[in-house]
Amino acid sequence: MCLMKSKMKKKELEMLLQKIPMIPKPSPNLEQYSTPVDIAADILFDAYHDIAGKKVADLGCGNGIFSVGAKLLGAKKVVGIDADEKAVDVAKKYSEKIGLKIDYRVMDVKDFDEKCDTVIQNPPFGAQTRHADRIFLQKALEIGSIVYTLHLSKTGDFVRKFADNLGGKVVFEKKYKFQIRHTFNFHTKEKKEFTVTLFKVIR
Repeated sequence: MCLMKSKMKKKELEMLLQKIPMIPKPSPNLEQYSTPVDIAADILFDAYHDIAGKKVADLGCGNGIFSVGAKLLGAKKVVGIDADEKAVDVAKKYSEKIGLKIDYRVMDVKDFDEKCDTVIQNPPFGAQTRHADRIFLQKALEIGSIVYTLHLSKTGDFVRKFADNLGGKVVFEKKYKFQIRHTFNFHTKEKKEFTVTLFKVIR
């Protein structure tokens, strides 16, 4: 089931991504917040020319929303990496259910060292583990020629400087309103909205 962009509208992609199950008992320490489907689809469409026919890595893949989307948009190979076995199990089962061949691996992103054309990731924002996003950004720039990475907008200066220090250059930015619904016991509101920025970095 590999549907190229020319045969699929963004709304159709959203509908397929919407069917991916949530991670059971998500971990607050791993900041397992699901990427909103409309944001994921928009990012994937923006990244289409860096996805189709390419090897794509999804670091911290969670339930596989970017992995599945990349494969649906024609990626030659997709590797989804996550430290949480439960998350990988969800991603793997859904991918197999709809006939997608995706290479999922349970491992720390720090230990992944395969080169790829493109990295697409929604790393932890660092709310629970300080600087957690740095590990993902550093690894992404080590293995990928092009990186699409999502961060809190208020950390934009850091992301640009960090990427520059690692030999990368931010060439595109796009802001989103990212809603996190009540997920953990310490959440006091039904949902909270953050301004986040997608950075496209080339190396």
